[in-house]
Amino acid sequence: MKNTLKKFGLVVIMLLGACSEDSLDKVNPNGGTPLSYYSNADELTKGVNAIYAMVQSPRLTGREWFFLHDLRSDDVASGGGQLEGARNQVLTGSLQTSNGVMTDVWKGYYRTINRANAVIVGSENTQNITDELKNRLLGEARFLRAWSYSELVALWGGVPVYKRPTETLAESAPRSSVDEVYQFIIDELTAIQADLPLSYGSDDKGRITKGAVQALLGRVYMAKGDYASAKTELEKVKDSKVYSLVSNYSDNFKEETGFNSESIFEISFQNSSFNWDYDGNNLGTEGNSRTQEYSAIGWRNLIPSDALLGDYERTSKGDAKNDPRFSDTFYRIGDKFNNDASTLTNDLVQGNLSNFAGGQEKISWKKYTSMYKNDLTFYTGAMNMRIIRYAEVLLMLAECENEVGTAANAIAYLNQVRSRPSVSMPVYPTTNYPVNSKAEIFRAIQHEKRVELAGEQIRNRDILRWRKQGKLTSEPISYFQANKYELLPIPQEEFSTNASLKPTDQNPGY
Repeated sequence: MKNTLKKFGLVVIMLLGACSEDSLDKVNPNGGTPLSYYSNADELTKGVNAIYAMVQSPRLTGREWFFLHDLRSDDVASGGGQLEGARNQVLTGSLQTSNGVMTDVWKGYYRTINRANAVIVGSENTQNITDELKNRLLGEARFLRAWSYSELVALWGGVPVYKRPTETLAESAPRSSVDEVYQFIIDELTAIQADLPLSYGSDDKGRITKGAVQALLGRVYMAKGDYASAKTELEKVKDSKVYSLVSNYSDNFKEETGFNSESIFEISFQNSSFNWDYDGNNLGTEGNSRTQEYSAIGWRNLIPSDALLGDYERTSKGDAKNDPRFSDTFYRIGDKFNNDASTLTNDLVQGNLSNFAGGQEKISWKKYTSMYKNDLTFYTGAMNMRIIRYAEVLLMLAECENEVGTAANAIAYLNQVRSRPSVSMPVYPTTNYPVNSKAEIFRAIQHEKRVELAGEQIRNRDILRWRKQGKLTSEPISYFQANKYELLPIPQEEFSTNASLKPTDQNPGY
């Protein structure tokens, strides 16, 4: 897939030249149109690859996507004065409708959607292609469109829904309701399951599989509070026997171990050629900025929050064992890095201190950084972004079982994640996490999801879902105010370009 998606088709990108005045890619009037371009299997494949390229861009998984989700959670804190103002606004809940981080992500989703729509509509004229390949390619496009809408509805609530590519600035869509957006996503993901394979050969690693569809559908059903339907979809993933937990937890976050047995939906990055191409139009955009943004010797823009650090089990709190995922997720002063050839010292690390275990020290993100193998102070690397992995599926199943199944099954799923060989934590119940009731099991689920998936853009979604469903026993976001911070504001730029939006369509509090 690294080689396949690298060749995502410059002609397609030129056809879908991004208009800087609008969230959607617009068709270049001086070139062809989607309806005239996708005439054969090769062109349709390039069109689908161009959708992945947009997901890979800095607007989304290459940069701003992980920032927006992490900044909206309680997993991170400011690394210091180096954190840019627009990001600090999101972190502190003081963002305006013109916030650049939020607006970039909004645009990234809609440009992904427009590229998918171009493929879907343009495929009507595709010839010299087998039904199997055509249906698979359209399934990939429809999945990436559905994923984009699932992100939009989680972050913004009801949003405009486009099912055809936009070709002029005059084209617009009104805001759909939350239920309408979710129904469209569910219908799409349900329809494409039969068209996608369980797995691919080595040349196509990273393309959307049946398991990715089922896992995303399970996540969407949980967001709606339909735990029975979610359980059905997630059990399909488990019962396929395609996925398993890797023995070494840290293999989920290294450059050399992408597309492993735990990977369900993963975006590929190839090298350090990160070129700030926010429109996903440049063939060289293959690098990922995550290691540079978060690492101890990089910019260190964000650090783990004190609350996250304190959630890990350790013997000083009365737990039976120190959770080894702590040292796989964070660097502390004195830790070895660069293949154990270097030692992390205070003078190498800029920025703020963390409060941990009764003291103050500089603690930094290790997960998704390249320091394990180098000592470069500037590095944008080939770290793939894992959007869904099997551990999350097991933890979602645990929550579904706790809601509509059996306590025993819920606990078993939790313990399966804890029993990974490199983790090997004592099984539930533990001293600090009894599991004698639905409420206690849910508390264990909250804990396990947080420490297993820290810094993986899951926590924000969970907080939003649990808050909406009344499951939070305390509010984790310090700045939260009801009727304002549940959702992000629709970007002002969207109101300026979308004639179908009314001022009253803005989310409460903005």
